[in-house]
Amino acid sequence: QVQLVESGGGLVQAGGSLRLSCVVSGSIFSFKTMGWYRQAPGKQRELVAGIIPGGSTNYADSVKGRFTISRDNAKNTVNLQMNSLKPEDTAVYYCNLDLWTGRSYWGQGTQVTVSS
Repeated sequence: QVQLVESGGGLVQAGGSLRLSCVVSGSIFSFKTMGWYRQAPGKQRELVAGIIPGGSTNYADSVKGRFTISRDNAKNTVNLQMNSLKPEDTAVYYCNLDLWTGRSYWGQGTQVTVSS
């Protein structure tokens, strides 16, 4: 059984930083993509950052230059370093894992609140 558990959310002032972590447990031989999504109140869930097995990454335009996604293979973890946070970054952040089988897994979400 694959499980994703996020941590690292919280309350921070504008301009501050947070680091989100997602630990993946279960038997995973390979994956298609891993990523972080976010959903603000009244808005649709959107992709923030993604990473593929080769290490290539992609980012939403709104976070380019401020956020960095990374993987720690030894710890089965995907991280999201968020710098220069803005009030509009406030949302629930979700970790996602997509497998080549077509299965998709989500974490429970972690709240990020940025005060102005």
